[in-house]
Amino acid sequence: MKKLCIFYLLISISYLGIAQTKTIDELTKNTVLKEGFFDFYYNDNQGKVLLFVKNLNSEFLYYPSLAHGIGSNDIGLDRGRLSSERIVKFEKHGSKLLLIESNYKFRALSNDPLEKAAVKESFASSVLFGFEILGQNDSGFLIDLSQFLLTDAVEAIEDISNSKQGSYSLDLSRSAIYEPMCKSFPDNTEFQTIITLKGNNAGKYLSEVAPNTNYISMHQHHSFVRLPDDNFKMREFDPRIGYGGIDFYDFATAINKPIVKKYISRHRLYKKDPNAVVSEPVKPIVYYMDRGAPEPIRSALMEGASWWNQAFEAAGYKNAFQIKLMPEDADPMDIRYNLIQWVHRSTRGWSYGSSIIDPRSGEIIKGKVTLGSLRVRQDYLIAQGLAGNFDTGNDDELLKMSIDRLKQLAAHEVGHTL
Repeated sequence: MKKLCIFYLLISISYLGIAQTKTIDELTKNTVLKEGFFDFYYNDNQGKVLLFVKNLNSEFLYYPSLAHGIGSNDIGLDRGRLSSERIVKFEKHGSKLLLIESNYKFRALSNDPLEKAAVKESFASSVLFGFEILGQNDSGFLIDLSQFLLTDAVEAIEDISNSKQGSYSLDLSRSAIYEPMCKSFPDNTEFQTIITLKGNNAGKYLSEVAPNTNYISMHQHHSFVRLPDDNFKMREFDPRIGYGGIDFYDFATAINKPIVKKYISRHRLYKKDPNAVVSEPVKPIVYYMDRGAPEPIRSALMEGASWWNQAFEAAGYKNAFQIKLMPEDADPMDIRYNLIQWVHRSTRGWSYGSSIIDPRSGEIIKGKVTLGSLRVRQDYLIAQGLAGNFDTGNDDELLKMSIDRLKQLAAHEVGHTL
């Protein structure tokens, strides 16, 4: 009798466990579904993002960025700042999905799978995060992405510390998912959060820009991006030309050849007619101008940046490089837009060009130009000093010089991304 009771007790416990298991439909009740590269559900009542993972072990590109900055050149946390790109994938291990960063620093460019495996097993990968599986069906797995998103992904705490501006830590009670900028498209899925850092002993630079130095808030952005296809042709790096690029160890290299391979970073560009001396491209390179730049500055920046089309014409391309205004409803952090961004700081600082690239090949996926707004004001002051003209009612030539300098600045910084 005792054994029979234990048996029924075990059956009851087992049944209770099954009964308590929720389906994905139940888990996503009262949520908003956003479909795209990754499908995700937003629960407004809980402020959570639930991600549906369909393709395990399939690599994609991940990078964080800073949608809203701090505004200090000396700290360096600018609006629009990009962080490092990473190739990642989801793997299932037991009741968890692990988000794992692949190590493309060490490779074997070989057709032998065992030779490739030997390299892969010789060097570390990195597990960026572990997620408990909430539910699953025949199509995939549901996880809570919120905790991963609500981190200091751009390492603002470290930047503030390194610039000796205080001691800060993440304050989750003052951080949240920013739903208006959480979107999914066919080839990329975008998430944004309000991140608040709590701390004290704020330095001079931070005190100049923050309304309350006990709590520093910014918007951080996360991009999940489909990797490009394998049709991009890599081009070897030559130290005599002004290109940046990628480098990695290739352990399949012949013994008498350099083991470190170097390739340039560049946009994908092919002619519609490969045999024509001059041809339109299959797909032009388009850079979008930040609508936040006022006139006449905006037009000057667009003109200066467009000068690069002359170089593409000389290389045999027609209308290969274009400058357009950013669509009004677009997110500047969206991977689909190469961007020229007008950034404000409390003091004048550097302008610069950077990019998000495919670490496997060097292909530029997103070019990003940051132009500091105080540059034009300094140029105007320089013009005043050179001309000895301090009459702001008669300064047309001074203004013209300042605007012309902006054209040169835009061309220069776009050149860094190309």
